[in-house]
Amino acid sequence: MSTETTVAEVKKPAEELLSKRRKKLISDPLVDNNPITIQVLGICSALAVTTQMQPTLVMAISVIFVVVMSNLTISLMRNTIPTRVRIIVQLAVVATLVTLVSEFLKAFAFDMYKELSVFVGLIITNCIVMGRLEAFALGNKPYDSILDGFGSALGYSWIILAVAFFRELLGSGSVFGVPVYDTLASFIGDDFSFATNGLMVSPVGAFIILGLIIWVQRTKTGYVEH
Repeated sequence: MSTETTVAEVKKPAEELLSKRRKKLISDPLVDNNPITIQVLGICSALAVTTQMQPTLVMAISVIFVVVMSNLTISLMRNTIPTRVRIIVQLAVVATLVTLVSEFLKAFAFDMYKELSVFVGLIITNCIVMGRLEAFALGNKPYDSILDGFGSALGYSWIILAVAFFRELLGSGSVFGVPVYDTLASFIGDDFSFATNGLMVSPVGAFIILGLIIWVQRTKTGYVEH
């Protein structure tokens, strides 16, 4: 008599949409592995577009859109892209998305388009975008790639927004174009005065603010460059 053994297949439970591992894809780039302060990527735009909050916010939203969508697209295509031409395919995808952003600004926010047109175009060569495609999207599933791209872009965005906040406040006395110093003077009285610092509207001011952010962050996290 033969004995048949039936082996039941045990299915692993599906991973939660925001499991601990997936949450780290978003949280790590915010501080511990920030693309600007830790990986030292995307420095040029952090210095160039951060004189005012409004264009910096537009730049941040643009980068988030491009990084997330390019990560998603490359992840969906990862099994069909020949290794030898992967860089060309990645550049084509990123360039297409950047063109969409540029045309959108041109159609609906022309003044902002004129102010940011050169820098929006430079997103194509932004090391953060290409770095995430090479390091993550090519080897991971679409949903994880979306989270990774969003986390990296968000880490980039909060840094440039922080730099822009201090540069506009200290250099122009305003935030999003609202005259902060004049508003405070109207409440406190004419005795209140705070001179703006012209150094903050220059690239040197951006270097100073960014350096202070890096110093505070690395002091808090204990990160040491090797």
